[in-house]
Amino acid sequence: MTRWGILAAALLAIAACAQPEPRYLVGEPYRLGGVWSYPQEDFALAETGLAEVLAAPMFAGLTANGEALSAQGLTAAHRTLQLPAIIRVTNLENGRSMLLRVNDRGPEKRGRILGVSPRAGALLGMAPGRATQIALSVEAELSRAAAEGLPGHAQAPIAIAAAPRAAVLREELPPLPGTREAPRRDIQPLTAAAPMAEFTAPGRGTIAPLPESVTQTTPRPGQLLVEAGQFSRRDAAEAVAARLPGARISQQGRGRNTSFRVALGPFAEVQAADFALERTLAAGLSGARIIVE
Repeated sequence: MTRWGILAAALLAIAACAQPEPRYLVGEPYRLGGVWSYPQEDFALAETGLAEVLAAPMFAGLTANGEALSAQGLTAAHRTLQLPAIIRVTNLENGRSMLLRVNDRGPEKRGRILGVSPRAGALLGMAPGRATQIALSVEAELSRAAAEGLPGHAQAPIAIAAAPRAAVLREELPPLPGTREAPRRDIQPLTAAAPMAEFTAPGRGTIAPLPESVTQTTPRPGQLLVEAGQFSRRDAAEAVAARLPGARISQQGRGRNTSFRVALGPFAEVQAADFALERTLAAGLSGARIIVE
């Protein structure tokens, strides 16, 4: 056997012995689906938007933070949250609500704030191949407990309250030094969806599956808006609105907390909201997003 053959065999042997090794991850900025995302630790995030059920063939290999992918796990993919994070997800269209663990990056499609596993989608009543209106919020204490003891996790410093920062006009800029474009994950077909099992990474503790507990709340479907940004000054909002035919400016809050939102819509159909989002992104407003109101 040649030297290169011996090296290849050794690498294959190492890969065969690789085991899931979950870790705490925030990560570097990355580009996915043509949009740059900037991960950050956030234990107070609450947002509305559109979610999708991730295709079952995508669930092969490991997640971004080293967990085993499972189509039957109560898991989700988010572009910026720390991994892992525990979130409460509510399907606004039917009122079903449950806890999911964010352990991967995505979804790739623009205008989607969350991708959920097939099992989570089924329990939430989300139809595969169709965008669903959702609300999500981070469960702070559960998220901290999920990260405790994982490699890469350090005790968070005491939070110091700071004055709120108003949004500023954002343009699409060249990638920052040290950033990278997220590679597409090779999609391998699954022969069968195995039930999610608890697994233990050597010396790293146990990752336990979340309970399949669904709470029924009152459905609260809303209208879709494309939010181009929020600004502390009206003239800045007017400058952005001038670049987006049909955009409207609305005042949010009072006194020192006053801000001015620039938005398109409302839209009754997801397709119309997606089209408006693409138009807004093309105008250089990289922070534009679809929200439910």
